[in-house]
Amino acid sequence: MSKSLIIRGGTVIDPSQGINAPHDVLVRNGIIAALLPAGAETPEAGKVIDASGCWVVPGLIDVHVHLREPGYEYKETVETGARSAVAGGFTAVACMANTNPINDSAAVTEYILERSAVANLAHVYPIGAVSKGLKGEELAEIGEMKRAGICAVSDDGMPIMSGVLMRRALEYSSMFGLPVIVHEEDRDIAAGGVMNEGEWSVRLGLRGMPAAAEDAMVARDIALLEHSGGKLHVAHLSTVGAVDMVRAAKRRGLAITAEATPHHFTLTEAAVEGYNTNAKMNPPLRTQKDVDAVRAGILDGTIDIIATDHAPHHRDEKEVEFDLAANGIIGLETALPLALAMAREIGLSNEALVRAMSSNPAKLLGVAGGTLAEGSPADITVIDPEARWKLQPENLQSKSRNTPFVGASMAGRARVTMVGGRVVWEMPRNGGKK
Repeated sequence: MSKSLIIRGGTVIDPSQGINAPHDVLVRNGIIAALLPAGAETPEAGKVIDASGCWVVPGLIDVHVHLREPGYEYKETVETGARSAVAGGFTAVACMANTNPINDSAAVTEYILERSAVANLAHVYPIGAVSKGLKGEELAEIGEMKRAGICAVSDDGMPIMSGVLMRRALEYSSMFGLPVIVHEEDRDIAAGGVMNEGEWSVRLGLRGMPAAAEDAMVARDIALLEHSGGKLHVAHLSTVGAVDMVRAAKRRGLAITAEATPHHFTLTEAAVEGYNTNAKMNPPLRTQKDVDAVRAGILDGTIDIIATDHAPHHRDEKEVEFDLAANGIIGLETALPLALAMAREIGLSNEALVRAMSSNPAKLLGVAGGTLAEGSPADITVIDPEARWKLQPENLQSKSRNTPFVGASMAGRARVTMVGGRVVWEMPRNGGKK
C-alpha cells in the first residue's frame, strides 16, 4: 500500500517551474506525485498538512555549514546540526572540511555520510578539503573523495594563499565537475585583524582587518578562473569591492557564483560594541556601505545564494577576551527570518528569495532538490512568513548558543520540514522545543 499525504491550502513557490500560485501538493512514497489545483477534489491521503497562509517551497539547502564532527563534538555533531537544520527549514546542508581529522580523505567523507544516515534528518553533503590538512601546500585526494560522496571542495576557514595551488585546484576539480568554494582573505593584508578596520576598530582599540584583504584575493581568483577555467564559488561576500568584482566577472561570462550570509546583510561592525564576541566572525562584520552592497548584489543576482556559515562554538570559546575568541556564529535557525526581513526591506521577490535558498544551492552542488516538479524527492519546506517568535537560547536545536540574535523578535519560520516525504520538523505551538 502506498503511503501518501497532501499539503493543502498553501501557496506553492517554485522558481524551477516558474510557479507562484495556490496549489495542493500530493506526495506518495516520498515522491512528489502532483501539484493539484487549490481547492479541487483531491485523492484520499493518509495525512493532511494544513498550509493555510503559508508558502510551500522546495526544501531549503545550505551550502555552507560547519557540523564539527568528527573531532569537535562538544560544539556540534552531525545529528544536532541536522536537527538545527530542519528546525530552520533546511532539508539539506553541505558541511565544511575543517573537522578533526580533516575531511581530506574518502574515510572521513564516508564517516560523515554514515553519521548522517544514523541521524536520518536533513541530507548532509560533505565538502572535501582542497589541500591536505588544510595546509595550502598540496592538493588533497579530490578524486577519491568525489567517489566517496563529496559535493564540492573547500579549505574554508583557511584562505588558499598559494596562487599556484589555487590554479591547480580549479583545473583538477573541474575534471570532476566540483566547484571550488573559497574563503577570500589575504592573511598578509589582514595582519591578524580581529574585526573590520575602520571607525569601530579605532574606538575599541582592536586590530582591524581591511576590506582589501578580501578584495585582493577575490581579484586574484577571478584572474585565475579566467585563465584556467573551472567553477569558482566565493563564500560569504562582505565588501563593496568583492561584490563589484563578482558582478563584473559574471558580465564577462565566467563560471563564478557567490553567497552572502544573513549576518553580513543584517549587521554592521557596530554590533561589536561592548566587545561582543558573538559578533566576531571572519570575514568580519563591515560598514553600512558594505551591507548595502551585499543587499544590492542579492537583489540584482550577483549573489546567487544565501548561506549561513553556521559555525557553532562552546561558550568557553566565546566568553574570553575579544582577541582570543573564536570566529563565527550559529545560523541555521535564524537564516530564514533574517532573509525574509531583508527581502521585505529591499523589495526582493518571494521567488528570488526561494531561488537563493533552494534552487540555486541545489544547482551549485549538483544535488537533488530545489524543485517541486512531479517525480522529485519530497523535500519540502512549509514556511509561515508571518509567524512571530522570539529567539530564546533554550529553544535552539543546535548544541551551541553563539549568536548575537538572542532575544531578538523574529518574523517568519518553518512550520513543517519534510525530507523524503517524512515530516522531520513541525513548528512548536508554544515556541519551545519540539
